[in-house]
This record gives sequence, structure tokens and C-alpha cells, in this order.
Amino acid sequence: MKRLYAALFTLSLIWGMSFLFIKLLVVDLGVWGVVFWRCMFGAGTLLILLLIQNKLKLLRNLPIVPIIFIALLNNALPWGLIAVSETSISSSLASVVNATTPIWTILIGFSIFSSKMEKMQWIGVSVGFMGIVVLLELNILQLFHDNLLGVGTMLGATICYGFGAHLSKKHLKNTPITVISFSTLAVAGILSGIMMALLQPSGFLAIGSTSIIISLVGLGVFGSGVAYLLYYYMVKEGSAEFASLVTYIVPITAMLWGSLLLGEKITPHMLFGLILIFSGVYLSSYKTKAKKQKVIKNVTV
Repeated sequence: MKRLYAALFTLSLIWGMSFLFIKLLVVDLGVWGVVFWRCMFGAGTLLILLLIQNKLKLLRNLPIVPIIFIALLNNALPWGLIAVSETSISSSLASVVNATTPIWTILIGFSIFSSKMEKMQWIGVSVGFMGIVVLLELNILQLFHDNLLGVGTMLGATICYGFGAHLSKKHLKNTPITVISFSTLAVAGILSGIMMALLQPSGFLAIGSTSIIISLVGLGVFGSGVAYLLYYYMVKEGSAEFASLVTYIVPITAMLWGSLLLGEKITPHMLFGLILIFSGVYLSSYKTKAKKQKVIKNVTV
């Protein structure tokens, strides 16, 4: 059990710092440069693992079309939206909004994938949305300022994660986790590489400095490679419910990293909004004893 908690704590630190790395990298690499190099560093890490495990042959019979859509919705598009969001909001606030991912996943399951919702889950979703309103400082005029772009694109990323979770469950449930992670990262790298070539070609040549390489190692190798291995280790050795606890911890570590290393302010409305979102996620994930409904929880960054 100690190893599981060590994995949980380590993963929360890694994913919490991912928001900081994105904040630093987007200035030099641009939005699609961040996505492309994150995918490449992460895919490279997992490719080495596949070679060590002698599992490359498992890549031959992958369902190509689902992989492309899942790579788009789980990696390329949300990571691009996160990078855009962090050009106008702090990494701390971005991490708090990211905590709404399980709520959107449940709503998407109910509205599109015919999942059932219990009364407590409806209450949880409502509380979670109250948390989002609090993040906007309960100020309608705020909608006309920069926070709309930052929070809006971040919410778009969480919605993408919700769709990606359901598509993964439906189309890739029998595919090994390492294979899914590598193939989706590789495809997302190709997609984001095309976007970077069209919109930000300078991003291909912008990784010369040591600081950028270090940040990419942190974001790609650890945040996209090692992090997946830790997460699925917790799923396998513990449970999906245990692994999903990282959703609650990442915003806390992200706010601490942002405050310590970037000097970002942690405001009272951020803390209150975070508490409401946590409460909403907890309530929306509630399972009655009579009906043990399985709720998908996608906890990527």
C-alpha cells in the first residue's frame, strides 16, 4: 500500500508541475510547438519501454480510425487548448478548471453515450458548475476580459478529455495501456506537427536552449510518459477509484508549484472555487449501494 501512495503523491507532483512547464514553454515554442514536442518526448519514452518489453508487434493490428480520433481528443486538441489558456490565465487557475474533467465526462456519457445518472450525480454536476462561476469571480463583466479566453479554452480541453475517455472505453478496451499511450501520442505528434508547420514553423527550431530541453523533459518524458505508467500502475495494483484521487491533488500541487516558482497569487475565490469543484466531482462520482454504476474518470493533463 505504501508503494501505491508513493505513486499517487509522485504523480500529483508531476502533473501539477506540467501546468508550470506549459506556462514556460508556450512563450518560446508557441501553442502547437508545446503540443508537438510534448508528444514527441512522451512517445519516445514509451517507445523505449515497448522495445524493452518486446511489444512493438502489438502495434500492427490497431484500429486506426479510433486511434486518430482519440489522439485528437485526448492529446492534440486539449493540449493545444491548455497552452492557449495559459497565455491568459495562471497555471494555478488552469489546474483548478482541469479538475472539472470528471464532471464533463459524466455529462457526455449521459447525453451521448447513454450512461445513466443518479440524483446525487446531478447534484454534483450542479455544484461543480457553481465552482466554475466562482472562478470567474461572480462578475459578469469578467466575461468580457481575458479570463473568458483562458477559462473557456481550458473548459474546452476538459470536454475533449470527456469525449476521449468514452471513445477509449468503447474502442480500445482490449488494447494494452502502453500501446494505447504510445500510439495516441505518436498520432497526436503527427497532427500537431502539421499544425505547427502551417502556423508556427519556427517551433521546430526553438528547442536549442537548455532551459527549454529541461522543461520538455519534465512535460514530455515525465508528464506524458512516466505519468501514464504511474497512473496505470495504480489502476492495476490498486483500483480505478484509488487512481482517480489524483484529480483532487493535482490542483493543489499545481497551485503550490505556481506560487513557489512563478510567484503566482493564490486568491480566496480560487480556493473557494476549488472546494466547490472538488465537492462536485465527489458527489457526481457517488455510487449507491443498490446501484454500483461505473463512472469513467479521465485524469490527464
